[in-house]
Amino acid sequence: MKIAIEAQRIFRKDKHGMDFVALETIRELQRREDDNDYYVLVAPGDDPCLEQSLNVHIVEVKCPTYPLWEQVALPYALKKLDVDLLHCTSNTAPLWCPVPLVLTLHDIIYLEPRAHRSSSWYQEMGWHYRRFVVPRILSKCNRILTVSNFERKRIMDTLHLPSEQVQTVYNGYNPRFRPLQKEETRATKHYMPHDDFLFFLGNTDPKKNTRGVLHAYASYLERSGVQRPLLIADLKEEYLDTLLKAEHLEHIRHSIFCPGYIRNEDLPSIYNSAFAFLYPSLRESFGIPMIEAMACGTPAIVSNTSAMPEVAGDGALLVDPFKPETITDALIKLESDDTYRKELTAYGLKQAQRYSWKATAEAWVKIYEDVLNSTYYH
Repeated sequence: MKIAIEAQRIFRKDKHGMDFVALETIRELQRREDDNDYYVLVAPGDDPCLEQSLNVHIVEVKCPTYPLWEQVALPYALKKLDVDLLHCTSNTAPLWCPVPLVLTLHDIIYLEPRAHRSSSWYQEMGWHYRRFVVPRILSKCNRILTVSNFERKRIMDTLHLPSEQVQTVYNGYNPRFRPLQKEETRATKHYMPHDDFLFFLGNTDPKKNTRGVLHAYASYLERSGVQRPLLIADLKEEYLDTLLKAEHLEHIRHSIFCPGYIRNEDLPSIYNSAFAFLYPSLRESFGIPMIEAMACGTPAIVSNTSAMPEVAGDGALLVDPFKPETITDALIKLESDDTYRKELTAYGLKQAQRYSWKATAEAWVKIYEDVLNSTYYH
C-alpha cells in the first residue's frame, strides 16, 4: 500500500497532544517490516523530529495558513504522489479528497456547548474551523478513528453515524515515561527549584479546568501541613496572574511556579519528581498525560468524567472536576495515607502497560487494509 499520512504540525517546536499521537505512531510504522510505503505530509518547522527511512517518506508542503494547507495544498500534493489512501490525523480533512479517506476524530468538543470563548486567538480560530469542516467531511470518510469507546459513542450519537464507520483505537505512551533514579531527573531543576511539588499540566483551554485547580490548590494550602508548591506547565505568567486576580486568589501566587512550555523530553523527569499529578479536566477523549504520569510511578488525580475513567481504570483516584473540594480531598488523602499512595503508584504502573504506540500503529495498518479491501463505502 502507498499510504499518505497528514501530520501537518509535527515539525513545530511546541508540540501538543495530537502532534505526538501522529509522531509516535509514525515512528512505530517505521519499525514495521511490511511492504507499505508511508508518505508523511508535513508543514516546514523548526523541529524536524522525524527522519526519512526506507518505508517512510517525508513530504514538506508549504502554505501560509492551516486551512489553505489542508484544503488546497494537501489535495494537490496527493495527486502528485499517486497514493492509495489518505489518513488525516488531527480532526479535520480536505473537503475534496482524490483518494479513500481515513480520519482520526480525537473528539467533538467543538460541536458541544461551551461556557465561554477561548482566551487564545489561535484556539478560537481552530474551534470555528473544525465546526465548519467536520460535519461536511463525515460522509466522505471511509473510516473514522477515535481514541476511546466513550468518544466513539459520543460521535455516533451526535453525528448519527453507523457503527461500522467509527472505530476505537487507543493512544499509547513512549517507553521514556518510566520510573527514574534521582540522578536521572536533573532536567526538573530547569523548571522547578523545589524537590517536592505538585504538577498540573494546564493551558488556556477551558476544558483543562485551570480555575478549578487553582481553587482546589488554595484550599489545599489551608488544610495541608506540608503545603507543597504547585508547578503549572504550558501557561504564561501573565495569564495566570490575570486569572488569579479574577478569582480573588492572588494570595496563593507565591506558591505557584509557571515556567511556560515544558519540552516533552523533560516531562519524564518532571513526573518522577512530582509528589502527585493533577489531571482533573472537564472533558477528555483519552488523556495521554495521565497515562504518562502513571507509567512514571506518579500518583495521578483524574476526573470521573468523559473518557478518563475508561482509560485510567477502576483503581484510579477519581474526582469530580466540577467540585474543587474533591480535588483537595484527594491531595490530602495522598499526603496522609502513605499506604494508599503506594497502592495507587503500583496500580498506575500496571494500568499504563495496557497502552502502546506499537498497538496503535498495528491498528492503523489493519484499518488501511480493511478500507482498501472493502467496497462498503465506495
